[in-house]
Amino acid sequence: MQYHVDGALVDADAASVSVSDRGFRYGDAAFETLRAYGGTVFRWDDHAARLRNTLDALGFERYPDAADIRARVRETLAANDLADAYVRVSVTRGAQPGALTPGPADPTVIVVTKPLPRGGTAGDDVWDAPASARVVETRRVPDAAIPAAAKTHNYLNGILARNELDGEDEALLCDADGRLAEGATSNAFWVRDDTLHTPTLDGDVLPGVTRRAVLDLAAREGIDVETGTYDPAALRRADEAFLTNTTWEIRPLVDVDGTALPVGPLTERLAARFDAAVEAAHY
Repeated sequence: MQYHVDGALVDADAASVSVSDRGFRYGDAAFETLRAYGGTVFRWDDHAARLRNTLDALGFERYPDAADIRARVRETLAANDLADAYVRVSVTRGAQPGALTPGPADPTVIVVTKPLPRGGTAGDDVWDAPASARVVETRRVPDAAIPAAAKTHNYLNGILARNELDGEDEALLCDADGRLAEGATSNAFWVRDDTLHTPTLDGDVLPGVTRRAVLDLAAREGIDVETGTYDPAALRRADEAFLTNTTWEIRPLVDVDGTALPVGPLTERLAARFDAAVEAAHY
């Protein structure tokens, strides 16, 4: 495998960053997890916009434009002869002296990739089975501390949440007021009385790209949608539920805190529509 590091393709075993890189020292970096289907990136514009928003939120003065980053992604996929793949783009503030206050520096840009199964209607899921989840004690970092819409390298919050699990697939975090926010690496959806629910972005919720895709599909399908603030018990009372992220796509959620949920018809319908959209756009 080859990775793209600061403008050059290098063997994965040789890929490295400086110990003075602020992404390594402080988590002072932004990233995006992308998925390539048939050689092109799913919802590239949405990912590029979120990356730019994160860099702006962190106060980066210098970073490559979206076209430059997209070219690096394409070069990395081509170098590894990958059409269906996981791709991670990281942009750090770069290597600087060991001072907390950032100074001017050239950013570090890294693209890594690995193969994934084909997507679309003829593809396979990356997960082996529907998901189980637990609502954990670790709270979601509030927007007033770190912007909720920023996807940064600092993932200690999610790591601490996942450390509470005992075999479940995902940790579900609440905000400081005890309202359901999101999974450690996913957004949560559930159905109650034929209405699709998900926590509002007005709360401490990362605006997931697949989350947006699901809401767009629901609108086209004429599915009633409600976004709001919810107690975690609302998820346990659901008729059906699922999790979304870039690699899982739509993954049914069949166990929440030991409460069993079925793989329901609306989850299956949205997953089928998602696969059809991927098939039409990328294959």
